[in-house]
Amino acid sequence: MKSRRFIFFDVGNTLLFPNRAKIMSPIASERHPKLEQWQALERKTKMEFDRGMQHGRVDHGFWWTFHTYLLEQLGESLAHRDELVANTRNSANWDQILPGTGETLQRIGAKFRVAVISNSDGAIDRVLSRCGIAECFESITDSGNVGVEKPRREIFETALRVMNASAEESLYVGDVYSVDYAGARNVGMDAILFDVAGAYRDRDVPRVQSLEQLEGWLDR
Repeated sequence: MKSRRFIFFDVGNTLLFPNRAKIMSPIASERHPKLEQWQALERKTKMEFDRGMQHGRVDHGFWWTFHTYLLEQLGESLAHRDELVANTRNSANWDQILPGTGETLQRIGAKFRVAVISNSDGAIDRVLSRCGIAECFESITDSGNVGVEKPRREIFETALRVMNASAEESLYVGDVYSVDYAGARNVGMDAILFDVAGAYRDRDVPRVQSLEQLEGWLDR
């Protein structure tokens, strides 16, 4: 592999996190899941979704499956599922940012050229701006504008062209194995999982649970 020069980031569950109160607004607030329950369902959904992707049998999207499990656990009607899925796919509802994110990105950006590749609705640049970190990235490639989603190779190739980057010099950081890790590796990029929920802690793949851990991993 050539010397690494480019770092491409996913956004959801990597740089920004869901505003659960906004997403769960159709459900009474006292019924909203706590973070621990949300992350446990995220782990379960990732395992099922990855298995389906591996065998070419994905009947529904990730968030459809996630919210099916969530509503069943809460004892709520599945009539709310479509609205919850729509709320989750609305980039404006991914506005939770961890302390120190901007500062860590700036330090990483002082050593590497940094960009974004995100499955979103064409407006992730505005969300990143509102959260104060858009200026950390040289380019933002959004599936809503490109017309194809990860893990399709076209979206990765588009982002590489925009940055004038080779796959061999590039690392992708994202949170879903079958979408982010496998998609990036398929085009020849290096990849690491950003695994805050611990879905892949028992899997033999590179993973970190924070940007600070990523920064240390890059400095090795």
